Formats: sequence, structure tokens, C-alpha cells
Amino acid sequence: MTTTSTTHARTSDITPNITPGATRQPRNHVSFEQTVRNSFTMAYRGLLKIKRTPEQLVDVTLQPIIFTLMFTYIFGGAISGNIAGYLPIIIPGILAQTVITTSVVTGVQLREDMDKGVFDRFKSMPIARISPLAGALLADTVRYLIASTLTFVMGYIMGWRPAGGLGAVIIAGLLVIVCAWAISWVFAFFGVIARSASSVQGISFLVLFPLTFLSNAFVPVETMPGWLQWFVNANPVSHLITAVRDLTGSGTIGSDFGLALLGAAVVVAIFAPLTVRAYMRKA
Repeated sequence: MTTTSTTHARTSDITPNITPGATRQPRNHVSFEQTVRNSFTMAYRGLLKIKRTPEQLVDVTLQPIIFTLMFTYIFGGAISGNIAGYLPIIIPGILAQTVITTSVVTGVQLREDMDKGVFDRFKSMPIARISPLAGALLADTVRYLIASTLTFVMGYIMGWRPAGGLGAVIIAGLLVIVCAWAISWVFAFFGVIARSASSVQGISFLVLFPLTFLSNAFVPVETMPGWLQWFVNANPVSHLITAVRDLTGSGTIGSDFGLALLGAAVVVAIFAPLTVRAYMRKA
């Protein structure tokens, strides 16, 4: 009896007191440095996906070419009288529209990965829980870079010569990429809360179309009805396009440059916490 009671006593000392039916989920506490490394690793994973399935780049490769040709030859003569006079107007507009449209893919692919259980596998790995989301947002900046470069190249082939110089063109491209990355947080939020990838795409385009088409991207604001001009002038995409036109046309940085960055900062300040909070609940 003494031996048995001693054995039970020793067993109780080393066995944790676990409530029946309860399970313990290990939580990964990682440093900021490891979070950054994990995020870049996930971004590299996104680039490998593009390498293995290059058809994912169809939108960023064909869209700048098709849109530039189509809008230039359709609207060029009617708005500016000739193609050469319309190119300084349309190229910044096509650039903003193409790159911002590309940011929709962030939310769609995020939802697809969650539906396929990819993110469930990431939960069991000793990585920062936020890194799959951060990596997806980082990887898509490569898509924005490709779209920006092809738009500028297409414009140059058609005869567009930016008077602002190469440095101003690079700054304009970086500005558009930064703003598109900010807007991608909106679509990432839709990707986290939506039920399917198709619904993400549908909701995203409902937001995207007013921002891009109800702007000064294709026609002068003065040609629009007065009741519509107020929205176009307040549209942050209009400020972005005007900033790009100032940079590429004269190499100047005006107030629209600061307003475009301010709009991007506001979008990130609102949607980044909402996206992270919704994602962490599911992660």
C-alpha cells in the first residue's frame, strides 16, 4: 500500500493538471527580426508561384499594351486632335489604372490560398503568424513594377517622350507602386473576410471602377458635368494621376504628389489594422 501511494504521488507531481476536453495550442512568440525574415521568405514563395505559373502575369503584361493602344487610338483624335498630343495625358492615366487594377489580385489569391488550406499548414509551422499575409503583399509589388515598366515602354514605342527626364519617370513609377500597395490592403481585407475568390473579385471591382474611371485618367475634368467634377477632383486617384503628369511632363513635384501620398497613408492606416485583425482571428 505504501509503495502504491508513493507511486501515485510521484505521478501526480510530473503530470500536468489538464481539464478533460481541453487542448493546448502552442503559440509562436517570434522576434521582429524573425517576422521580417519570415515575411520575405513568404514573398519569395509568391515569386516562385509566378515562376511556375507564368500565366499569372497575363494581366500585368497584356493589359498595359492593350489599354494603351485601345484608349490612345479611340480617344486621341477626339480629345487632343492627334495621337502625339494625347500620349502625355493617357500614359499616366493608363499607368495608374493598370497598376491599381493589378492590386486586386492580392485579395483574390489570398482568398484562394485560404480556401485551399495553405494557410492552415502555415499555422503549424514555427513562423510569425502575420508573415503569410505580409509576404503576399510584398510579392505583389513585383507585379506593380512589371506593369509600370511595360506601360512606360509601350508609351515610348508609340512616341511618348517624357520631358521630365528618366529620373522623374522613375519617381513617378515608384509613387504609383506605393499607392497601389496601399490600395492592395483594401483588397486584402476583402480577401480575408469574403467567402470565395469570385466574391472578392466582384466586390473589388465595385470599388475599383469608380476610382479609376471617375477620374481624370482619360479625359479632362472640364469636359464632365458639374455634378461629377466634385467627385473627380476629390478622387485620390485623380491626384495620383496629376502628380505623375507633373513629374513626367515637367519634372516637378506639386501639391498633388503630397496629396497622393497622404491618401495612401490614410488607406493603410485604416485598412492595415482591419486586415491584420481579421486575419489574426482566422490564423
